[in-house]
Amino acid sequence: MLLVNCKKSDPITVKLPVVVKPTVIPDANAINKFVYNGLKDYYLWVDNVPSLTAQKYSIKDSLNYFLNTYTDPAKLFNGLLYTTLDKWSFIVDDSQTITDWIQGISETMGFDFKLGYIGSTENLFGFVRYVYKGSPAEKAGMKRGDLFMKIDDTQLTISNYQTLLFTKLTYKISFASITSVNSVSTIALNGNTATMTAIKMQENPILLDTVLNVNNLKVGYLVYNAFNADFDVQLNNVFGKFKSSGIDRLVLDLRYNGGGSVQTAVYLASMIYGTSKTKAFLKRQYNKGLQDYFISTEGASSLSQSFTDSITTSTPKAKINTLNLNKLYVITSSNSASASELLINGLEPYLDVVNIGWNTAGKYVASATIRDWDANGVVNPNHKWAMQPIIVKTTNSLGVSDFVNGLVPDIALKEDIANLLPFGDQNETLLKSVISNLKGAALTPVESKSAKIGWVDAFDSQDHKPFAKQMYIAPLLDIHKN
Repeated sequence: MLLVNCKKSDPITVKLPVVVKPTVIPDANAINKFVYNGLKDYYLWVDNVPSLTAQKYSIKDSLNYFLNTYTDPAKLFNGLLYTTLDKWSFIVDDSQTITDWIQGISETMGFDFKLGYIGSTENLFGFVRYVYKGSPAEKAGMKRGDLFMKIDDTQLTISNYQTLLFTKLTYKISFASITSVNSVSTIALNGNTATMTAIKMQENPILLDTVLNVNNLKVGYLVYNAFNADFDVQLNNVFGKFKSSGIDRLVLDLRYNGGGSVQTAVYLASMIYGTSKTKAFLKRQYNKGLQDYFISTEGASSLSQSFTDSITTSTPKAKINTLNLNKLYVITSSNSASASELLINGLEPYLDVVNIGWNTAGKYVASATIRDWDANGVVNPNHKWAMQPIIVKTTNSLGVSDFVNGLVPDIALKEDIANLLPFGDQNETLLKSVISNLKGAALTPVESKSAKIGWVDAFDSQDHKPFAKQMYIAPLLDIHKN
């Protein structure tokens, strides 16, 4: 018998594939989605922001991964702006902030001012340009032309003025005067002080309206400081008074007007020029998506906005009081922005606009309030965030826009701090130049008394005013619903 030696075979090792669980990308939070989608849909410069147009973000996981890298919605918003051109878009964590801004409501002492350097030092002084009606400043006796040097007995300097003037809700202000000794002018404290506490109030933008008599001409003079829709009817009533007075010319003082409502600019233009609904006051240009939407749903004509014969935003509607003017004098400065520039630019094709002052700010784009709406236009109740991105560029009826350096005046003239007479005084520097032209003289600058002081511009209160130099249209709620 043959015996064969047998043994068990070695075990066979089988390598199984490693099962890798897919990475789960959690959904981005609602606020970040709102920010991203809002800018993607509405932002004027969306094509200039790669993160808003990248094809990879059409994939849900890729977009969520990107949005989840941001814990602060404001940083996400600011990171998606085209900052080469955009200096104005903003976002807030409480939509009431935007509502208050649009209505001209703020916590304030109630005076507008400018700061300048004292000689070659870092010390500053301020001068009051105007005082709000009914404000703590008015009740304290402050008036246009007042000079000041100290807050709470501390000299204003380049390093402390923001803390002293913009963080305190109560302070003592120490006033100053210009003194001249042997033809040398200096600024020194005069011993007068006032103590004020800020209040929350709404600024009335109609600071002054009056009729001046100039060489037998009746000249309407209006100091208008903001295109605030809450005062549209009151503004129209002013023009009713001008009309009943039979004014021959109008001087519109926009030197401190940083802008506001586009619709209010349309109303004001109609009050000045006329109410023909067949003449375009402005044209609008959106990003390609919105532009195509408007053209397909409402026609290309919807991108133009004409003069109008009534204030449709008031209840009941108010018929526009129009002057049907063929010439307008406008006083401007570098503070004249957005809707102020829209008004001037929009009227240029139709009447002789004489601009006296300084180059305007150079803003021809407008924003809109965007909330976190659902498909039915209901705001998400779980947060209060809202944003105000630039969504539209405006032109006049001839397509003129892009005045990045502002609108150039017919005669360049700056306000004279040593001659800050009350508004309406015919010897006030800027108004005096207008009056001189009305009397038949050529447009020429007048002598500046403040040049003898040797002061240098520093900053003004509008530089630190939240959301200054803005222009806005109505919220795009109806578009969102569609």
